[in-house]
Amino acid sequence: MSNVEDFLTAEEEQEIVAAIRLAEKNTSGEIRVHIEASTSLPHFERALEVFHTLKMFNTKQQNAVLIYVAVEDHKFVIYGDKGINEVVPENFWDATKNTMQTQFKKGNFKQGIINGVLKAGEELKEHFPWEIDDEDELSNEISKG
Repeated sequence: MSNVEDFLTAEEEQEIVAAIRLAEKNTSGEIRVHIEASTSLPHFERALEVFHTLKMFNTKQQNAVLIYVAVEDHKFVIYGDKGINEVVPENFWDATKNTMQTQFKKGNFKQGIINGVLKAGEELKEHFPWEIDDEDELSNEISKG
């Protein structure tokens, strides 16, 4: 796959955005998805860099999550902000990771991301339930590098 634009169709991207909106209805947490072809950095470092570039650290409760996918590298990272990491167990993202990996191994990338987004929303809901005055603090659109 030579172009990150070929990874998902416009329709598939909108399905992922819809999943983000659905996942965020039950939590004050914020979820973003970033897709790029590859990186020369270690994937965790690149995910952290993207997290900062997208200003995801600016949420009120520091409870944003980035799902970073490097298409050609066949790697992804789930990165949660400080507010999440302070209250969850160390293996908190394992269920989300496993949910995504199951679909990715079958070549179902769109479904893997959607399942990951929805699972992340479920996981966040326990620690960061939606409250009446919650605002959508970050864009739900997929960013690309």
